[in-house]
Amino acid sequence: MQAYKVKLDAFEGPLDLLLHLINQYEIDIYDIPVAQITEQYMQYIHTMKRLELNIASEYLVMAATLIEIKSQMLLPKPELDEDAEEYMEDPREDLMQRLIEYRKYKEAALQLQVIEKEANQIYTRPPLLFDESISKHSEIVQGETSVYDMLEALRQMFERKKWDAPLETKVEKSDIPIEQRMEEVLQTVKSAKEGILFDRLFTIQTRPHIVVTFIALLELMKKNQVYCKQEKQLSELYVFSMEE
Repeated sequence: MQAYKVKLDAFEGPLDLLLHLINQYEIDIYDIPVAQITEQYMQYIHTMKRLELNIASEYLVMAATLIEIKSQMLLPKPELDEDAEEYMEDPREDLMQRLIEYRKYKEAALQLQVIEKEANQIYTRPPLLFDESISKHSEIVQGETSVYDMLEALRQMFERKKWDAPLETKVEKSDIPIEQRMEEVLQTVKSAKEGILFDRLFTIQTRPHIVVTFIALLELMKKNQVYCKQEKQLSELYVFSMEE
């Protein structure tokens, strides 16, 4: 089976993934533990490769950059003369500055989204009872989950199910249409009033089934038909219908 040549808007680039890891593990952006962040980053790349997703080259460039920084951090540091005004450049400096700038960009983009939503509500949305509006909004915000949370849930599923061997790639005659799988996933989620465990959507241990289910789920989230929620970082992921 060939890799799905699908551009997923949820994958915003390697800096987005690194920022996600920094937030997830509560890492100080000014003192990044490169060995830890590199290991976690490579786990995501490995999961993407297992799914044979079309990984953008920039992700691989960042992987090489992290490995290079990690190697530089392991080199013995030369002793500096205390009286000399010498500065030992931190190998992480450039990456740190890029992440700080990217975080500012993300925060500004989020603020613009909030302003846009508020403007749309003022001019196009019929009035709602205050309690009803707050309840519904807080429920959806609580359920916001990034594509990286979903990839991590997928990786954990592989480990729990001991799917370490290469995934079976045989499929009857043709690949599974994404639209068909989207409808199947949507009906499954709708039938589960209390939400369905993420793992239960992946019922067949074949690469086509796993990949198309993952993409179908992302597309349904993009269309605001389903959303994912977890109680806390790295806990089990549940999928809910927006028609609650």
